[in-house]
Amino acid sequence: MFKKVLLAEDIDSINAGVIQALNSLGITQIDHVKYCDDAILKLRRGLLDDAPYDLFISDLSFEKDHRTQTIASGEEAVYQARVIQPDITIIVYSVEKKGFKVNTLFEKSKINGYVLKGRSSIEELKTAINHLSETQTTYLSPELQYVLRDKTVHQIDAFDVHIIRQLAEGIKQDDLEIRFKELGIKPSSKSTIEKHISKLKDTFRANNTIHLISIAKDLGII
Repeated sequence: MFKKVLLAEDIDSINAGVIQALNSLGITQIDHVKYCDDAILKLRRGLLDDAPYDLFISDLSFEKDHRTQTIASGEEAVYQARVIQPDITIIVYSVEKKGFKVNTLFEKSKINGYVLKGRSSIEELKTAINHLSETQTTYLSPELQYVLRDKTVHQIDAFDVHIIRQLAEGIKQDDLEIRFKELGIKPSSKSTIEKHISKLKDTFRANNTIHLISIAKDLGII
């Protein structure tokens, strides 16, 4: 079982529930933070003190307030955590259920588990923790198993995301070549961009670029 846990969550009631769940599993060495910057600082300090955390649990969304943050999202925090401490076990505990975003967390940040917040999610979180402490396999909430079956989320790469994001920002398709050159995004040729847009429309069965943007937003791609 995990011995030292870091929890990043900005809602007090959820913090209390997770800490109680961890205590019920016999885990008593728990630190919790409400800001992603603080989470990364804690992880770095643990490594410097030769007392690293072995489990990091994080939400994805954090409300903005008066305090300026370098890392504003849990998504970036878990990615940084993986870079800083490659062997740490990471569980995302969030209400986010968009397939592309969940899949990206597993592929890019190599998270170990994803628990969807809900009415009985505390018990499921305990199940996930037990599972990950005993096996080398990942954990994904049953409600999100469709993510593993959704082939479309595996057909999109970073270049596709750049295209959709620029289109969503109002850049016209004919101007993407110039925009990509300005941003240093490669490849930037008009023909390559058009091929990717055509592929994206086919993949998502989008009637036009506006429809494509709408679908991308619904899936959490942008």
